[in-house]
Amino acid sequence: MIAELTGVSADEVLLKHGLIEETEFYRALATELRLPFLSAPRLSLDARYPESVLTGLAPLTNGSGFVMAPKGQTLARLLKGLRPAHALAITAPSLLSKAVFRTQSRMIAHRAAFELPYAAPTLSSFGGASIVQIAGATLIALVASFCGVAALDLATILLASILSPLFLCIIVLRLATSLLSNPLRAVAPQHHVSDAALPIYTIIVALYRERRIAPRLIAALKGLDYPAVKLDIKLVLEADDHDTQGALKALRLPGNIEIIVAPSGEPRTKPRALNVALPLARGHFTVVYDAEDIPDPAQLRLAVSTFARMPRDVACLQARLTIDNTDDSWLTRLFTIEYAALFDVFNPGLAEIGSPIPLGGTSNHFRTTILREIHGWDAWNVTEDADLGIRLARLGYCVADLPSSTLEEAPITPKAWMRQRTRWMKGFMQTSISHSRKPAEGWSQLGFWRFYAAVALTGGTALSALIYPFCTVLFVILWLSEKPLSTDATWNALWRTGSLTLFFSGMASLFIPALVALQRRRLWRLLPWVGLLPLYYVLVSIAAWQGLWELVTAPFQWNKTSHGHARSSRSGMLQKHHANVARTMSLKIAPP
Repeated sequence: MIAELTGVSADEVLLKHGLIEETEFYRALATELRLPFLSAPRLSLDARYPESVLTGLAPLTNGSGFVMAPKGQTLARLLKGLRPAHALAITAPSLLSKAVFRTQSRMIAHRAAFELPYAAPTLSSFGGASIVQIAGATLIALVASFCGVAALDLATILLASILSPLFLCIIVLRLATSLLSNPLRAVAPQHHVSDAALPIYTIIVALYRERRIAPRLIAALKGLDYPAVKLDIKLVLEADDHDTQGALKALRLPGNIEIIVAPSGEPRTKPRALNVALPLARGHFTVVYDAEDIPDPAQLRLAVSTFARMPRDVACLQARLTIDNTDDSWLTRLFTIEYAALFDVFNPGLAEIGSPIPLGGTSNHFRTTILREIHGWDAWNVTEDADLGIRLARLGYCVADLPSSTLEEAPITPKAWMRQRTRWMKGFMQTSISHSRKPAEGWSQLGFWRFYAAVALTGGTALSALIYPFCTVLFVILWLSEKPLSTDATWNALWRTGSLTLFFSGMASLFIPALVALQRRRLWRLLPWVGLLPLYYVLVSIAAWQGLWELVTAPFQWNKTSHGHARSSRSGMLQKHHANVARTMSLKIAPP
């Protein structure tokens, strides 16, 4: 009955609902078919990845036949009397997957790291900066240094003239997106999609040293309002992460969750782990979550209905990220404001005006075929999300907003925050380098205005963070200084007016999106903290300089963010509030 209601086969219902353990089921099937059951099949080197896993069929070593993990119609045909070949053995799908990974581990690791660099080398961070880019940067640094010593005033004017258009673009985008209306919740669809009509949805979560957060992750995945038989959940772990593997084994995992252990290899990054799982995705759509995420239970259904209304070139939906542990520290409060401005105001506005969008690292919903077509994530970029957003735009695809929230845990301590932000800033620099190797090509793909926005959102973000404190100090010095920059009074007036306008419009672009975001999230209790944002961005500048250093010394080093340390929870407070309201209402209507 459940199979008919959800449009799947009965064996999938049995297994994904956990009504029977997978190995027991396939042992019984082997007995029924009078075939051997292999718990650790030894495969031939001709076994293919991902085809052998997806089809459930692989050749055994020494030409001794084939091993099969049948599902759906194939399984039904076998049970209906189709006589199987004698040189055939049965195994469980998870055991077959492990056998393929054992046999083809080197190839899998190589493909996850190098598919994009080989297919589109100019779009990957693998090669680093080109000779032309290095020579250009060196020449600019030399000229700037010479002018800074020989003619400081002239150097200041030239630098401001060159950088002002870049910063002006960021300012205009931030202020313009603040004027657009983007509610936190979507209008409910008029027609409810039946479970049978829903497509299979793949969820990929890359985990590393997440023993603390594993039970919460499984609870969040179980809480999704989507048919269990239509969920294809893949948890990707590193081979040396025995703690997380042990924590997951200790939990009673649903039958729709598959644990994939990524083969050892370089680089040790999240995008490489995601690339290991992508070829095995069975879903029409694929979403990426982080270990600490708590997505809105209806998010997948909303994504399906949103994709159905969107044109085919909309390849990705970016959900809204919001901080769960706001009250843990002063840093988490400022982080909450920053995330609210970014994901509730800035990114939805960019999507509405058709600008390229540097994606967030989680809650990105993709059309799986398009994600495979563009070769997945760049394993060599430590902000694979931002890179992927720009790459989608260059290849002719769009990103749309998904007004559904996902709760995230923010770093509590300055040290943890700095490690995370250093990685982010380094990744923005990597993205800028990889997408500026052939600027003429990027211009032709995006057009002038979208190319201008892409440069501002990647290179402009990193550059503004690097020079933010210096420009602020320089502005104050020049503004208070009585010494004119030129003997021409008209030029001095223009200079002061222009610098004053750019400075205060920049401050406005810092505060206005934050205030709009607080209004949308009903977080007015954080209003006193908004005044600290200029100081908060000094920390961002420090992280940018550390990121620049790492870009030279350790470009592919992944600064891991540890989770499971939150002391407060907005979601927990909300649940407690709802429980108190329900308790109060029950007391009011209780009979005397």
